[in-house]
Amino acid sequence: MTISRYRYFYACAFSLFEDHLVAFVDEMVELDHAESTITLYLSCINDVAKAMHGAGIAASDLDQRRATELIAAMGWIESRASYAKFMMKRFGRFLAERGVTRERPALSPREAARLELRTAYEDYLRRQRGLSERTITDSWRFAGQFLDFRFPEETDDLGSISASDIARFLHMRVVQRAPRDKTVPSHLRNFFRYLFKAGKTSANLANAVPRVAQRFGTRLPRHLSLEQVEMILAAVRDTAPSTLRNYAMVLLMARLALRPQEVVAIQIDDIDWRSGEILIRGKGDRHDRLPLLPEVGSALADYIKLERVATSRSLFVIDRAPHRPFKDAQVLNQILRKAYEHTGLKPPAPYVGAQILRHSLATNLVQNGASLEEISDTLRHRSRATTMIYARLDVEGLRTIAQPWPTTGGAA
Repeated sequence: MTISRYRYFYACAFSLFEDHLVAFVDEMVELDHAESTITLYLSCINDVAKAMHGAGIAASDLDQRRATELIAAMGWIESRASYAKFMMKRFGRFLAERGVTRERPALSPREAARLELRTAYEDYLRRQRGLSERTITDSWRFAGQFLDFRFPEETDDLGSISASDIARFLHMRVVQRAPRDKTVPSHLRNFFRYLFKAGKTSANLANAVPRVAQRFGTRLPRHLSLEQVEMILAAVRDTAPSTLRNYAMVLLMARLALRPQEVVAIQIDDIDWRSGEILIRGKGDRHDRLPLLPEVGSALADYIKLERVATSRSLFVIDRAPHRPFKDAQVLNQILRKAYEHTGLKPPAPYVGAQILRHSLATNLVQNGASLEEISDTLRHRSRATTMIYARLDVEGLRTIAQPWPTTGGAA
């Protein structure tokens, strides 16, 4: 492959870094790196270059921390993000040696203390909570907003934070944004728990963060019936383009209760055809092995043999060249939206979300007599309390514990 062809496929990276990227490729060739390795580097650099262009970041302003933040915002799976950070670190050193990146001014005491807090907090979320890089980035973003609000100019005095400070910050957020958004309180609760565990506050201020009322939690889980699920699957199988790929993706959610992001994260090597198992990369970097049902295995085999064209190790890829993996799971929402239109079915919820197939499988299992333990195992819930929302669907089971309706003279 010539350098001109590299330029064609990775135009954004060559446009931003120009001759420096040419020199980087030349160096890798001299070091006898395989063409596949060079391609991986260029693909990563190109993705970061696109993000830099969107954020208005110049090549001279790229450093390791900024590259890490850009990679985290892309929402890649943990293994891919780790490789990307390693590759950008090497490319960053190369740029520094050529004098492309500028020297950063020394941090002020306030900035240094904030950076130290952020590093420790993110490490806690990563190691002890097992959160994804994207969630970790969001967690610090809201924590940083609170610290900027409470300490706009002076150095952070974490021990002086009070419940009234939290109330004032949340009031400001409610005025600016939707009052029903529970994202900010949830992230703040995590932050204050960490501060208390780390001994930076004398009280657990997480208890001072009010909970947002969610009235929709009183409703039964929205779902599709078994017949409607089959109609959706048939519509996906018959709707071009990429019918085999789309059918296999939707079938994984309908039969194995996979989350949308778990579907797009599957790698070719995750399928063990001999033992009939598939590795699922779940939430919090948790890996589970599930049985590869014959119906699902047949759909995956048809897609791989008849429709898939790619060199990527990701199982599901875009149907247009250069056939890259999906950046997120939004494609599944689009596939379902077309299936609803094709069948004429009305979505159970105003927002067409791919999670509906996961809820439908759990609901139909409950209605067919499955226990909550079996539902929890099927959905791979870490906490059985999460599965309790489906207990409301077990009408016959609830009747066995219901108290008789009081009659005349029977009330206490």
